This record gives sequence, C-alpha cells and structure tokens, in this order.
Amino acid sequence: MTVSESSALADAIARSFAGSAPGEPAVSPLRALGRRQLSGVEVLAQSVATTAPAATMVLLPTTLLAYGSPFSGLVIIFAATIFVTAIAWCTSQFTRRMVASGGLYTFVAQGLGARAALTAGVAMAVKYLGSGALTMYHGGQAVIAVAAQFGVEIRGPATGMVYLVIAGVVLTTLLRGVRFAALAILVVEVCSLVFIVALMVLPGSSAEPALPLSTGSGSALLPVVLAVLFGLAGFESVTFVGPEARRPMVTVTRTVLATPMLCGALFVFAGWAAWSGRADTLVGAYLHGTGTGVSPVVVALLHLGMCCSWLASSMASSNAASRLLYTMGIEGVLPAVLGRTHRALRTPWVATVTALAVVAAGVPAFAVVHGDARVGLRIALLVGYVLVAVATLGFLVRIGELTAPTAWTARAAALVGVVLVGYIVGGHVVDGRVGALATVAGVVVGAALWHRLLARSRHAALVAVGVFDSPESADVLPGAGAFAPNARGDMALVATDHPDAVRR
Repeated sequence: MTVSESSALADAIARSFAGSAPGEPAVSPLRALGRRQLSGVEVLAQSVATTAPAATMVLLPTTLLAYGSPFSGLVIIFAATIFVTAIAWCTSQFTRRMVASGGLYTFVAQGLGARAALTAGVAMAVKYLGSGALTMYHGGQAVIAVAAQFGVEIRGPATGMVYLVIAGVVLTTLLRGVRFAALAILVVEVCSLVFIVALMVLPGSSAEPALPLSTGSGSALLPVVLAVLFGLAGFESVTFVGPEARRPMVTVTRTVLATPMLCGALFVFAGWAAWSGRADTLVGAYLHGTGTGVSPVVVALLHLGMCCSWLASSMASSNAASRLLYTMGIEGVLPAVLGRTHRALRTPWVATVTALAVVAAGVPAFAVVHGDARVGLRIALLVGYVLVAVATLGFLVRIGELTAPTAWTARAAALVGVVLVGYIVGGHVVDGRVGALATVAGVVVGAALWHRLLARSRHAALVAVGVFDSPESADVLPGAGAFAPNARGDMALVATDHPDAVRR
C-alpha cells in the first residue's frame, strides 16, 4: 500500500467516526419494486421483445414488395436505423447517470421540466398501451390462423374467448414477477426469430407473391417508413425496468444502444431477402397460406412464430406501461393507488392490472380502425423521441457535461424527428385521413390540460415529477456521503458542500 492510499484510507475511517446519521434514513422512492433483480440477458429481453423483431421480419418484406422497390426499402431501413440509434444515444445520456421506472417521461422532466414531461408521459402511455393492444390483437389473429391450419375454425364468441385467455396469461405472467416475465419473453421471441430467419435462408419460391399495391395519393414510401419505424421503435422500453436491473447504469445503457443496431441488422437482412427473392416463400405463406404450394406445416409454424413474437411484444409493452403508471402514481400525478406493489412478488400489481385492462379493452378497436390507430402509435412515439432529444441538451447543459458530439447528435435527431412527424401527418392529410394529426393535437392539448389541472389542484405533484431511483442510507459507506431533504421533502444523497447536508 502506498503512502497516498494509506492516507486516503485513514481519512475515510476518520470520516466514518465523525459522521452522524440523518434524523430519518434516506430511502429510494422506487425501493418497493425490488431493486437489482434482472441480469443483463433479462434486461435485453425486455427491450428486444418490445420491437417484435420476428413479426417485423415478416411484415417488412411484405410491405417492401407491396409498396415500392426493395432497394428503396433498404435505404429507408439504413436511414431509420441511424435515426433511432441517434435517439438511443440521447437516451443513454440519461441512463448512464440515473435510474428511473418512468423511462423517457422521467428523463424529459430532468431536461425540460414538468410540462414537457407530461407531454412525453401522455405520448408514452398512448404508445405502450396502444402497442400492447395492437400486438395482442395480431397475436390472437395468429392463434386463430394456427388453429385453422389444424382444421379448427374459431369464429363469433369463441374469438372473444381467445383474447380473454391471452389477456389472462399475460397478466398472470407479469404479476408473477419481472424476472419470470423477462425469461418467458426471451424464450418465445428467440424461438420465433430463429424459425423465421431460417425460412428466409431457403431459396425463394418460383411464383411471385401476389401483393396489392397502394392506391393512396400520398407518398408510396410512407407505409415503408411506418413499417420500419414500427420495427425499430421500442428499445426505450428497457429504461422502465432500470431500477430492477442488477447493474442498471451499465446494462440498461448497453441495451439501449445495442437494440436498435441489432434489430436494424435483422431488418436489413429482411430487406435483402425481399430484394433477392428469398422472402417470396415467407411472404406467400403469410398472405396466402398453402395456396402458393407451401407446406401446411411451414404455414402453421410461421403463424405460430408470429404469434409468439406478437404476444411477447404485448407482454413487454404492457410491462413498460405498468411501470409508467406506477411512477405517476408514486409522484401523485395519477391516483396514488397505482403506486401499490405486491409485498411478496414486488410487482406493481395495481398498475399492471390497470394497464392490462386498458390493453384488453383496446383490442376490439384495432379490429375496426387498426390502420389509423397504428399510425397514431408511431406519431406518439416520435413526439416522445423529439422531446427526449431536446431534453438531452437541457439536462447536460444544466449539469455542465454537454459535449459537441452529443449536442450535434441531439439537434440532428430532434430535427429529423420533427420532419418525420410532418411527413407522416402531411402524407395522411393528403390521403384524406386525419388520425395522425389528431394524435399530435391530442397528445399536446391533453398534456396541457393535465398540467393546468395539476397546477390548480395538485401543485405538489408537479414538484414531484421526475422521481428516480436514489441511493439509500444503507448504500453509502459511513462517512462517504451527505444527506439532505430534496424538493419533495425526502432525504436524499447530496453534495458534501450542501448547506443542509448531514454526513453519514
């Protein structure tokens, strides 16, 4: 041991005896979730499953062949991967510095304040509750398609029973615990992904798949853009389970950055398969079943693989939505009952049941208006992406850690996000549809009204917006930290020169 090391150790020992415990112990506002449970693999499962890569690898070739040239689709996939990776880089600026169960909602609060955070919260709630319903709807349709391959026709009231069973399985899995849910998600997604990739490796069929071409007056590439964004979006869902990860600032940050690149590589492969003709068998089996000469076993396995991918995505989306509702319940911007957790399982059971109830109620709507509703989900997510990119600048400037590369990345990502929102909204308005425009207006106006209501009746809740996992008294070595009441009145770790600091 060197002289300097010996001196540092002596100083630490002296501080441990000199320190005094604060009047009340500092505890994390998110401790009820059961912190530090998930491994890196389980964290990755939450992020990847939300994007439904296996299902997207079937939808992408179908969309590329139907609405434009596969080569143009490849260019769009590359560009979209770069854009989403830039958003992931902005998100990582928060994940490497804080851990939160509110995801982008909490991050925006740290950079832009409560008003913008509520806008992001509305956007994220729309996205994840809507995605949970959309993917559950498609998962149920895949179950019905698989049953049809075995000669079982599911119609009428029996269809409703299928969705009730699916919702019950998802709810039970999520209530069982976050680790159990993550492992279940990982298994079903990997199995379906392996099968679909293997099917693409096979030579294409001799017959060209018959695909209907777009007849809208908007851009022919708009459906391709939406399909790619659908596949790449969702990496940020891993931030909602940050407090439950064992090494959150490491594993969550790595996953946030790796997921867009991993999914982007898979989707580039799917685009190449469409371009080279190797996706013809896959597309034909998906659209026409055995009508193109594909084996009934292959058709059944394809629908089964998509079913697993859809339901894994529904489970992951519902899991993320439950953490968002839980965070808002803790803060008081939503009813406090949403902040309750199960004592044994450490899961936010009230928020989870609420999220699944909304998801299940939304499933029938997608059977009627799923086209416009799907676009609305993309728009809501893009609003959240733009806000977190701008919030990155505000947050890093406030803490004095903004660098030139991050500044340019955040500005470029925000600009591209705004352009995409305008492109999608404009394209749909030209086609006589107003769903995208209504989504933007609904998110912005709804958040503004929510903020005004809270300002009048629950001003303390606005102060609490942005809660994140903080070190507890037991996490800090004696004499190594100082604690003081924060803006919410809770004891929290602060700088040693804080005027109200009490050394521990």
